[in-house]
Amino acid sequence: MIKTLLWDIDGTLLDFSKAEEYGIRKCFDIFGLGECTDEMLSRYSKINRKYWEMLERGEISKPQVLRGRFEEFFNSENINFDKIDEFNLEYQMRLGDKSFPCDNAIETVTALKSKYNQYAVTNGTIIAQKRKLNQSGLINIFDDIFISDEIGHEKPSVEFFKAVQEKIGKFNKNEVMIIGDSLSSDMLGGNNAGILCCWYNPHNAVNKNNIKIDFEINDISEILNILKDN
Repeated sequence: MIKTLLWDIDGTLLDFSKAEEYGIRKCFDIFGLGECTDEMLSRYSKINRKYWEMLERGEISKPQVLRGRFEEFFNSENINFDKIDEFNLEYQMRLGDKSFPCDNAIETVTALKSKYNQYAVTNGTIIAQKRKLNQSGLINIFDDIFISDEIGHEKPSVEFFKAVQEKIGKFNKNEVMIIGDSLSSDMLGGNNAGILCCWYNPHNAVNKNNIKIDFEINDISEILNILKDN
């Protein structure tokens, strides 16, 4: 019987692409960099994803992600800009300016409050994630939040989930399920931790790496039926 839910934030409960678009364009305005076009945003997103995937594989550190993605982006766009650290800090703040919930996300976790133990598990930065959780109201729903910067380890590492387990206390792996959109972070992390995995897959991506998935959903509200049947 599932009793504990570990929720990913970006791309699962909150629409990261919308927050990213808002944050980047806001920072372009603040630093007087002109227009950030849709094409530029698309190129940045690919660069950003590449750096986070390297972090998940343990190839680079979080500071290298936060700085390296913008250095590569500005160089690729031929933008002469050297205030990378200032831009990154501003970007972390702006990510939490507005709330962009995924469809049925807030309603679902609200419906499950007090019925299940619910925790946020995220690789985002402390500044961005705490602002997002406050802005969205999720901070008032979760029993606790676990941010990789505070833990000192990233998903999908075993160390991340060990830290979560130690903080929660009683942790029967057969009663714990992680829900997330990322195969390489959330689902692989769940595999490493030996817990149930529910893949939020709204765009019908393909699981090419044969990562073990216990449940697959296209809408967050489908969790309600999974828990009911369980």
